Amino acid sequence: MKEIKNATIISVSIEKDHKCLSALLHLNYGGDGQGFGGYSLYVPKSSSQYARQVNYAGHFIWRILEIAGVSEWSQLIGMNIRVDADSSKVYGIGNILKNDWFYPGQEFADMEAQHSR
Repeated sequence: MKEIKNATIISVSIEKDHKCLSALLHLNYGGDGQGFGGYSLYVPKSSSQYARQVNYAGHFIWRILEIAGVSEWSQLIGMNIRVDADSSKVYGIGNILKNDWFYPGQEFADMEAQHSR
């Protein structure tokens, strides 16, 4: 069942994995943990998985920094955020004080729609 809960970011990563760029936040709920991210943010032309796509990387990184209220990726560790998740997936993250939420699936779909116009 989906629920909104508080989380602390305990570590972050940006990596080249499976021939694409991805980023991940490792979250702690006060005992339990979960990851947020893992989206294919960029696929280079040299990859066999290359498809013409919107470059999501800048938007993803910007929105995470904005939600956490920091200006550098390294400052994310220790920040508290809100999480909209169930036991298998984190759907979105939110600012701990403001009603500002980042739902990558929806925002990426909106970006795709604008890109295809």
